[in-house]
Amino acid sequence: MDGFLIIDKPKGITSHDVVRAVRRALKIRRVGHTGTLDPMATGVLPVAVGFATRLVEYLSTDDKSYLATMKLGAFTDTQDAEGEVTATLPYDGLQRPHVEEVVENFLGEIEQVPPMFSAVKIQGKPLYKLARKGIEIEREARKVRIYRLEIRSFEPPMITFDVTCSKGTYIRTLCRDIAEALETAGHLVALRRIRSGGFSLADTISLEDIEQTPAGMVSEQLLSMEEGMKRFPGYEISPLAVERLMNGIPPVASSLEESPVCREGEIVTLRKEDKLLAVARFAPQRKIEKRGDFELLKVFSQN
Repeated sequence: MDGFLIIDKPKGITSHDVVRAVRRALKIRRVGHTGTLDPMATGVLPVAVGFATRLVEYLSTDDKSYLATMKLGAFTDTQDAEGEVTATLPYDGLQRPHVEEVVENFLGEIEQVPPMFSAVKIQGKPLYKLARKGIEIEREARKVRIYRLEIRSFEPPMITFDVTCSKGTYIRTLCRDIAEALETAGHLVALRRIRSGGFSLADTISLEDIEQTPAGMVSEQLLSMEEGMKRFPGYEISPLAVERLMNGIPPVASSLEESPVCREGEIVTLRKEDKLLAVARFAPQRKIEKRGDFELLKVFSQN
């Protein structure tokens, strides 16, 4: 039983709670998710099952899209509605044109300081454990990228945004930083992930359906590993190259059914009759090992 379940995560549970629920429903241990959602958040959470867990590292870096609502007027210690109010500031007089102008400044590469209530580790300790003890320490800013940031609705004190961003972006921190730029306070009150990489809400199944459906029927909902890796270039390889691949020998470009059009260093999938055999990096200029034009990263059995 190998593949992906795209869960519509409900509010109030952690991403690890979802993983545990899938393990129980499918009676399988090898389950993992591809990108944490806070308990308050809902939406697209790709969950890998069986051998698909070996692909999590390639999907965890995917861009994400969200529908986010912030409330003006107050900062909280968690930067969202689950925290304690730490300060209040007026927001009277804010007009949508000014807000849109300020929001544009957050497009592109920006720096974020991870919130104290986060799983980021410093000296081996998750920040949230320190935060729960009332300890706040200095954190280094991290670079993230905001590809899209548009106001969906403007009804003060509520502002709802469409956000598309890179891995590692904290939407609650984005809300806080936008509020500061508007010279007021604000915090995240609702967050729904509407896309994770190549998966959208249209691909999701509810956790309740999984928990109430026999394991055999849930397995029918699994998307294949090939489908999970669909955003990467995929190439069919010749029968001889398949045999060599199973012995750990990477294929040469001429053994592909079509000439590779990927860039050097790009991640690709190697397949036989659309069945995923390997994840590799295109490396025609390899110096360490002369054989083949690819660096093999993960190899899967033909069976």
